[in-house]
Amino acid sequence: MKRAFLVLAVALQAVCTVGGWAQNDATGCKDSPILTRFPGSYIASCTHKDDDAASFPIQGKPKLELEGALDTIIYQFPRSASKPQVVRNLNTALRTAGYAFDFDDGSGVFTAHMGKTYVLVNVDWGLTYSEIILTQTELKQEVVADAAALSSGLAKNGHMVVDGILFDTAKADLKPESKTALEQISKMLSLDPKMKVYVVGHTDNVGGLASNMDLSKRRSAAVVLALTSQFGVAADRLAPYGDGPYAPVASNDTEDGRSLNRRVELVKQ
Repeated sequence: MKRAFLVLAVALQAVCTVGGWAQNDATGCKDSPILTRFPGSYIASCTHKDDDAASFPIQGKPKLELEGALDTIIYQFPRSASKPQVVRNLNTALRTAGYAFDFDDGSGVFTAHMGKTYVLVNVDWGLTYSEIILTQTELKQEVVADAAALSSGLAKNGHMVVDGILFDTAKADLKPESKTALEQISKMLSLDPKMKVYVVGHTDNVGGLASNMDLSKRRSAAVVLALTSQFGVAADRLAPYGDGPYAPVASNDTEDGRSLNRRVELVKQ
């Protein structure tokens, strides 16, 4: 009997942690490469999205709305640990790793970033803490305006941004994913044989003015070339034009604004 109790005691000691029971991580979850877990914690849940959005509090400013690859990890930490202890350890770990702090409420919620990676940590009194980690990436435009929407936009406003026309950074070669958008432009022009358009390239303000002007001209010319050579649009119905950074539709002070300013637009002649 004593031996049975001894075996049970050893077994219980093996599965207990200081202040609570040991738990396995949720299936498919693992620590981020940014932070190790607080000792004795386990992952209660996690999610990963290659293309998502999150809000990050910024000191004295509106929340920063970002898009990119998003990971959310929720940990349960041991009862033996205090909230201030967990907050201090996570906060210090990020600072030591060289992350710049954008927000810290002093009680367990803080935002930090390094390059294009942002981290939001939230430690609460319920023995849990979360890490929201977003890395800004070049997101894929998977939906484009169809021919009818392009035609309607041109008729109503005289110009229309064409989503889905994609280039590599600082290059004027059309990416293969641009085919759908080009097809819709071709279809729109075939539905209205009298329509003529300017194909206008726009950039953000990053880099020199001369290089941006040249890039926007080459990109608009690449679109015209593709429409005439691959989709049979008559050359006299298209006129390429590069506007560089001269006509922004959003502030160039943020990445979201700059991404909107990098665009190809159709303008009715």
